[in-house]
Amino acid sequence: MTISVDLVARLGPSVAGYPPGSAFGPRVARSYQFVWLLGGSATWLCDDVALPLTPGKLLLIRPGMRDTFRWDPRGPTRHAYVHFTLTGQVPSSWPLVRDLTGRHDPMGALCRYLLWLGSECPPGWRDLARETLRLLVLTFLADPTPAHRAPAALPAPLTAMLGAVREHWSDGVARPIPMRDLASAAQVSPSTLSRTFRRAFGIGPVAAVELLRLTRAEPLLWQSNLSMQAIAVQCGFADAYHFSRRFRAVYGMAPSTFRDTAPEAAPPSPAESCGLTVLEALLHAA
Repeated sequence: MTISVDLVARLGPSVAGYPPGSAFGPRVARSYQFVWLLGGSATWLCDDVALPLTPGKLLLIRPGMRDTFRWDPRGPTRHAYVHFTLTGQVPSSWPLVRDLTGRHDPMGALCRYLLWLGSECPPGWRDLARETLRLLVLTFLADPTPAHRAPAALPAPLTAMLGAVREHWSDGVARPIPMRDLASAAQVSPSTLSRTFRRAFGIGPVAAVELLRLTRAEPLLWQSNLSMQAIAVQCGFADAYHFSRRFRAVYGMAPSTFRDTAPEAAPPSPAESCGLTVLEALLHAA
C-alpha cells in the first residue's frame, strides 16, 4: 500500500484534557484523526455505533464522519490526538479501533514517539512525525499485528513435538533429535507421528528437523566470522565435514560457496521451499 500523510497545522500530535462530564460534537470530521486515551474514559458515537474508549485503544476517525465524544462523567479525561491528511492507495474498508496493549505491538511505541515529537519539537520534527504517522497508519490498517495473530493451527502431536524441539534447542545449539524421542514427546507412536507430519508438510519429522537445523546456518554464514567448525556445532553436526556434506546435499553448493554468494542469488531456504517457516516461528516463540 502506497500512501503519504501530512500533519494538519496546530492539531497535534498533542494532548487535551477535559473536566468530568464534558462532550464534543456532533461535528463532521474534516480530516483523518487518531485519538488514544491517556486517562479516564469516553464514549465515541457515530451513526449507530457507540464505541467505549479506554486507555490502550487507538481510534481512527475519517473525513466526513459525523461523530460525538462524551467524556468520563466521573473524573477528568486526557487524550492524545493527531489530525492528518492522507493521499495514495487507501482500502475500501477501514477499522475503527485497534488495541495498543499487545506485548509486540509497535503502534503504542509509535504513538508515544509522535507525542514526544509534538512536545519537544526537535530539529526536523515535522518530517519525522510525518514518517512516523505514515508507519502508524500502515500498521493500523495491516492488523492483526504479530501479537494478535492466532498461532498456526497444528495437530496436537506436532505442537507437543515442537515444544520438545524448542526445549532441546533452548541453549542455541540445534541438535538432531531421534525419531523415538520426537514420538515420545508427541505421545504417539513413531509411525503415527510420521503420518501426521507428512500430511501437514509432505516430509517426515526427522528430515524436517534437519532442514531447520541447516536453515539456522544461513545467518551464521552471512553475518558472522564463525568458522565452519563453529557453525557446524551450532547446527548440531559433529564436525565441519558432516555439516558441509549435508549442506551441499540440500542447497546444491558448499557452505563456503554459499557464504560468498549474495543473498538474492543464493539457493532458496529449504524451510521456505518445504513450507516449514511456520515451524521456525513456533520454535523461536518465547
